Formats: sequence, structure tokens, C-alpha cells
Amino acid sequence: MAGGQSVLSALDGAKTQWYHFTAIIVAGMGFFTDAYDLFCISLVTKLIGRVYYTVDGSSTPGSLPPNVSAAVNGVAFVGTLSGQLFFGWLGDKVGRKSVYGMTLLMMIICSVASGVSFGHTPTSVMATLCFFRFWLGFGIGGDYPLSATIMSEYANKKTRGAFIATVFAMQGFGILAGGAVAIGITAIFKCQYPAPPYALDPVASTPPEADYVWRIILMFGSVPAALTFYWRMKMPETARYTALVAKNAERAAADMSKVLNVEITKQQAEVAAPTTGHGCPKCSRPFGLFSWEFAKRHGMHLVGTTSTWLLLDIAYYSQNLFQKDIFSAVGWIPAAKTMSALDELFHIARAQTLIALCGTVPGYWFTVALIDVLGRFKIQLAGFLMMAAFMLGLAVPYEHWKSSGNHTGFVVMYAFTFFFANFGPNATTFIVPAEIYPARLRATCHGISAASGKVGAIIGSFGFLYLAQSPDPAKTAHGYKPGIGVRRSLFVLAGCSLAGFMLTFLVPEPKGKSLEEMSQETEPATAEP
Repeated sequence: MAGGQSVLSALDGAKTQWYHFTAIIVAGMGFFTDAYDLFCISLVTKLIGRVYYTVDGSSTPGSLPPNVSAAVNGVAFVGTLSGQLFFGWLGDKVGRKSVYGMTLLMMIICSVASGVSFGHTPTSVMATLCFFRFWLGFGIGGDYPLSATIMSEYANKKTRGAFIATVFAMQGFGILAGGAVAIGITAIFKCQYPAPPYALDPVASTPPEADYVWRIILMFGSVPAALTFYWRMKMPETARYTALVAKNAERAAADMSKVLNVEITKQQAEVAAPTTGHGCPKCSRPFGLFSWEFAKRHGMHLVGTTSTWLLLDIAYYSQNLFQKDIFSAVGWIPAAKTMSALDELFHIARAQTLIALCGTVPGYWFTVALIDVLGRFKIQLAGFLMMAAFMLGLAVPYEHWKSSGNHTGFVVMYAFTFFFANFGPNATTFIVPAEIYPARLRATCHGISAASGKVGAIIGSFGFLYLAQSPDPAKTAHGYKPGIGVRRSLFVLAGCSLAGFMLTFLVPEPKGKSLEEMSQETEPATAEP
């Protein structure tokens, strides 16, 4: 094993080089696109409701029926979950590079197709939109385990956390871009096609050209993905996969020598499996995901990475997808009938952009700066705890925040929940699974952990939609049953954050350790009972 450890040590000790930044940009633009595509739908659902579901003579603008809204918001997450499991498994079977371009190509095609969604009736348009957003999510899902694994296997151990965090931080810019694009497109159309508020003229308040606005916003997601497709296809396979899994020492040495200023000979790259294991021939074989050896070494780790990501995404996506409804509840966005369709989209996009700019984006970059200083464990613990604290700070005096003159305070507190999600578990739950599992199972385990997170996102996107409805039937949105209200929903989300805090103790700290040290990959297996 001395030769194998030599190549891994060379990668762990390699100085930060230009290719590391190239890899960050190529992988990061995928996550920029992921975030844009996943969150821009929450901006345009109100507009789609006005365009296709306005009822003649109604005193309020049209809105998506509950089942349609849940489908449009949630179908991409179902696709993402499926893609995370499938591409995570495939990335370990055939290699990270082999399927990396495939996921980006799916994202490009389906972003465009989502905007083109065809049909002559609301049902047909929504059906085609949901179909293409499922496959868009499927491609996005593959980006999670592949990008995280590739970046972790390229990076040196000193700055590995910051490199993976930087890739993930591009999500913040993607969310910011979604709001900025929506504001820009809406401003152009408002200038060209001015419309009165719904209360003054229900028909004229939604000009026919508004149907193009949401389509353009969705299709724009293909642009950043297309710009990086060529470079993604040029990336070589990681040396760790080639040497440890594919057992091709010569190729591993050649690939890394091309892109990194590290001298790696074929002899250094040769990796031999352990030949002894307590006298048991079976112990020399690589253990699988469903083996006793995996359960013994990483079973509780997998419980920790899946459960914390699940709980984080319940809280994070509940708030992120439906923040426009929370802003409306406290009066920060005017009543829908006092605005035209494009005015409403403009206000929603402005609110989301403000939150992204003040809370979401800074949180990501605090993680980048401090993760290799403080470590993943401390950041995740503090993040969950502060999320719970600020959610309780919103929920306990909720009536105070709703009263006139206190809306700005509510927005500040709300922004802090996003800041500590991103300077906390939203980043670390992505980073840690790429560091603690063996190379042959790394993408699979990351995919399982990420898919657990998307189960949380589905619970959030479907559950919070109904849960946050007013308990007073007269105040619920059209077509919804009474819920427990926004205030009590915030208590539930605070409870999820506290549970995430407790389960973080199942997750190990990878700071300053090599991937092989964390995964115990070079240690012989023990005999199965």
C-alpha cells in the first residue's frame, strides 16, 4: 500500500493551483443553474395562476389550484431525488466524468422545454410544464453527488472544505440571479405593456404578453449551463476513482499530471488492496453498501448525514419556496388585487432578491471562509441552533411583526434564518458526505444523503403549503382547507432545526484529514459475523 498512499498523499499535499479554480467554476456553474431552476418557479407561480386560472367576475386574481400548485412546486424535487440516487450509483459504477456531462445536457434541454410548455388549455400547459420539470430535476439531482465527489477528490486536504463549499455557494448566486432576471424581464414588459391593478380592470391587469414572461424566466436557466458544457466534458476522471476503484494506475498518473503541477509516476499510482484481514479471505474483498462492514464503519454516519439533511431541507425549502406567502401575510407585499400581474411578480422577485442578497449569499461565503478553520461540526451545530432561535424569534411575537411599522424587523429576522442556514447546515450537509465515505461508495452515499434532503424538500413544499393556511376558514386561500397558520408552522420548523442539532452528533469531523483517513479505506475489513 505504500505506492497507493504516495499518490493519495501527493494529491492531499498539492498546492492550490489554477486547475482547482477551473474545477470550482465548472462545477459551481452547475450549482448556479440548479438553484436558479429550482427556485425561479416560486417566483412565477402567482403569474401563471393569473394567466391560466383567473375566474371571470371574481373579486380576487386567479391562482393555481392547490393540487396544481403542489405539483408544479414539488415535481422537480421528485425528479431531483430520483436523479440523486440514480446518478450517485452510476457515478460509482462507471466513473464521475462519464456521467457528468449527461446531467448538464439534461438541464439545458429541460430548462428550455419548461419554458416552451405547450398546450391550449391550463391542464395541458401545466401537465407539460410538470413533465419537463421532473426531468429537469432528474438532471439537477445528478449534479449533487457528482460535483461534490469530484471536488472532494481533486482538492487537497488543507482547503478541501472551502473548495466544496465554494461550489455549493454558487447556489446563492443562482437564487440571486433568479430574482434579478425576473425583475429585469418584468420591468421591460411593464414598460412595454402597462396594465392597471386587478381591482380597477380585472381583464386588462393581465396583458396577453404576460404569458411570455414566466416562460422567458424559466428558459434563462439554460444559459449558464450551456456556457460550461464544453469545459465539463474536458475534465479528466479523478485520480482517486481511477486508482482506487478502476485500478488503472497509469491513467491516474497521466490524468493528474496533465492538470495539476504534481509529479505522479505509475509506480506511485499503483494501489493494491489489503491482502490480510484477520486471516479471513473474505476480509480482503471491498465491502459493499449493504454489508456488515459498511454498517459497522459508516452505518451511524449515514444515519447522521441523511437525517440532518432531511430536517434542514424541511425548514429551508418550506421558507424559501413560500417566502412570498409569508411576506404577504405580514403585509410586506401588497394585496394581489391592488396590483397588476406583472407588478405582483416584480414585488415577489424584489423580496426574494433582497433576502438572497442580505441573508442567503453572505451565509454561503462565511462558510467558505471559516469551514477549514472552525470545522464542519461546529458550523453545523451553531447553524441549526441559530435557525431555531430566529424562527422562535419570528413565531413567539408574530402578532407584533404583523402590526404596521414592524415589517422591516420581520424581514431582518427572516433573513437571519437564511444566513444561519447557509452559514451552517445547508452547506455542511452537502460537504460532509463527500468526505467520509469510501471512494467506491462516495457518490452513492452522497446521493442517498442528498435524496433524503429532497424528501425533506418535498415535505416542506407540499406540507407547508397546507400547514401554513389560516385556521380560520374565511381566511384560507381559495381551494385550501384550514391549517395551523404561519405562526404555528414556524414553531414546527424550529423543532425540526433543534432535532437537526441533536442528530449532528452522529456526524464525524473531517477537517484536516485525508479522504482515506475518514473513510478508513486503506484499512483491512474485519470478518463478518
